[in-house]
Amino acid sequence: MSQYDPLIDSAAARLGSVLRRQGYQVTAAESCTAGGICEAITRIGGSSAWFQTGFVTYANQSKSRWLGVDERDLATHGAVSEPVVRAMASGALQAAGADIAVAVSGVAGPDGGSLEKPVGTVWFAWAMGDGTVSTGCRRLQGNRREVRAQTVLHALEGLIKAAERLAVSQSST
Repeated sequence: MSQYDPLIDSAAARLGSVLRRQGYQVTAAESCTAGGICEAITRIGGSSAWFQTGFVTYANQSKSRWLGVDERDLATHGAVSEPVVRAMASGALQAAGADIAVAVSGVAGPDGGSLEKPVGTVWFAWAMGDGTVSTGCRRLQGNRREVRAQTVLHALEGLIKAAERLAVSQSST
């Protein structure tokens, strides 16, 4: 058990509550977490009401094939970049027919980092059915397991905020 597990459980429960209340569906497109976000979402009983599918696209070829990420963006910016996670989130949202999507791509370590993208660099994107996509990059500390756990936690927290923003925007229309 990781020190992050109780925080992840709490965030997943809060997310489930918001999604259930709003009737939203969520999906995730994961690279460095390799299914960890989807696993956290489905820890919550009744999650089949708001979660139907997720995408583990660890390889660049999978990002292009299943999520429609432009191969030129992968070649120009690399998998750990804003354009790629933005496309991953939008592609997952469309492919899953969900209301909200999160995408993550990062360098969990212990190897694979560079001066530009050191170990712990993770890009996030949250896409919503209203066309809004927000992104962010974090430089996380710790070993591989800790970086992945922090990534899952931040992704869930961002999904909660996205669901709340979507609910507000839909109630004002």
